Amino acid sequence: MISLYRMGGLLAALLLGANVYAADVAVEGVWSRATAPGQDAAMVDMSITSKQAATLVGFSSPACKAAELHSMVHEGGVMKMREVKEIALPAGQRVSLGESGLHLMLIGLKAPLKAGEDVPLTLNVRMADKRIVKVEVKAAVKPLTEARAATQDAGHMHHSHH
Repeated sequence: MISLYRMGGLLAALLLGANVYAADVAVEGVWSRATAPGQDAAMVDMSITSKQAATLVGFSSPACKAAELHSMVHEGGVMKMREVKEIALPAGQRVSLGESGLHLMLIGLKAPLKAGEDVPLTLNVRMADKRIVKVEVKAAVKPLTEARAATQDAGHMHHSHH
């Protein structure tokens, strides 16, 4: 009977493989789009839910030279992208970065992002007790056309890094 429970747990873990859970932080829907020739920056989108109040304070990736948290705001009829130092993760609330105008930027890509590949990321989350938790995730790279359609359907436009 115990082995049946273990098998069920293993099966559940395999089925939930696309989602990552660490220290009360759940990350899902992590993706980026393939880059065009000569493009040296890319946006990463995801949803994060923390059981307790927390803050995304940064991230890193071996795929790029620099990694920044960004916001996009509509100012004077122009979309402007700005670096932000942190992103609040209210307890129990799903924060969908793309929908909120927030996203992660991979800057100075070491190689083009190709559809079907995964980009490893390490998220740095400061928990309510001030400890930093590192959450390892992989961004699925979608084809340029598929990702464009998804962002346009969501009412968002991707702007290249300035």
